[in-house]
Amino acid sequence: MPNIPTQLQKLNEQVDRGEQPGETVRTLLSWFGAHRRGFWKVKAINSALQSLQLKTTPNYEYAYIDELIGFVRATPPTAEVVDVTESSDDKADSTSIEDPVSIGFSSTDDPTYRVGKLVAANNAPTSVAPAAAVAEAITIMLANDYSQLPVMTGTRTVKGMISWQSLGSRLAVGQTVSTVSDCMEKCHEISSEISIFEAISHVVRYDAVVVRDTSNLVAGIVTTHDLSLQFRQLGEPFLLLGEIENHIRTMIDGKFLKDELEAVRDPEDSDREINDVSDMTFGEYLRLVENADRWNKLGLGIDRKVFISKLDRVREIRNDVMHFDPDGIADDDLVTLRLFVQFLQNLQELLSSNSGGDTE
Repeated sequence: MPNIPTQLQKLNEQVDRGEQPGETVRTLLSWFGAHRRGFWKVKAINSALQSLQLKTTPNYEYAYIDELIGFVRATPPTAEVVDVTESSDDKADSTSIEDPVSIGFSSTDDPTYRVGKLVAANNAPTSVAPAAAVAEAITIMLANDYSQLPVMTGTRTVKGMISWQSLGSRLAVGQTVSTVSDCMEKCHEISSEISIFEAISHVVRYDAVVVRDTSNLVAGIVTTHDLSLQFRQLGEPFLLLGEIENHIRTMIDGKFLKDELEAVRDPEDSDREINDVSDMTFGEYLRLVENADRWNKLGLGIDRKVFISKLDRVREIRNDVMHFDPDGIADDDLVTLRLFVQFLQNLQELLSSNSGGDTE
């Protein structure tokens, strides 16, 4: 029986009463003691939801972490046979409570990484009015380290964009600018529903774009800086893990016979051929050096237990990363990877230095 938090049990009772409860993804995670959608936490949440015959709309696994999600029955009641002669008005009244459309949520489980998942696309931007003094816009940009500001009236109407470029280009040709409207340019907008990869070309071309949510409100502004941070967050763990694996392979390569490498092969993958270290998995690297006799063949001169402990933690993080957690890895885990890479780099330099000294 899965562990079902009290909050989720109460929410299940609300659904039983015909209510249409909603919570944010972040709140759902907190009920399971989590801050992000790691592989094992997702498994635990899915198990609890399935045991209660609940599902979220949209799927909490792909939604923005502070997005409101609805909870409905995963197995709706058997649909009644509808007489094809009934009127359109009768059909309109037949929407069941389980229909996600009736509670304002989309039922699509779409794993596409959309613009709406970016933090920047969910922070209502600071804006300035067209009639505001240029000095006001300049002060706001300087105080917040902004390169641009949307020019707006209300929460829906975007009149344009003022930026250091739009301001400087007009001053460069001697134009008089006193209000924001004197130096604003066209503002380019995208929907929060489009793919982040589709959005890249727009952001790169215009430096910044305004994002509108599904209710057509201005939800945020995405810049090239935001994209750089996002892709660093998504890509850095893979680069660090790749470097760690290359260091481990270099450390092991040439130190063991083929029989020794085959001896640590995953028993569930016994048909896989292992000729050298490039054919091994990360878990097999770990099993290889856990043995004290095999460890001594590496000639590292460092504590085996400490090294094994660090390497095992990297393995756990690697497993999480390879499941493509939509929230990225935890900050502590990223620091762990960075420190281990630095440790391996320093170790490699020391070993290279010692090797060079023996040949002189």
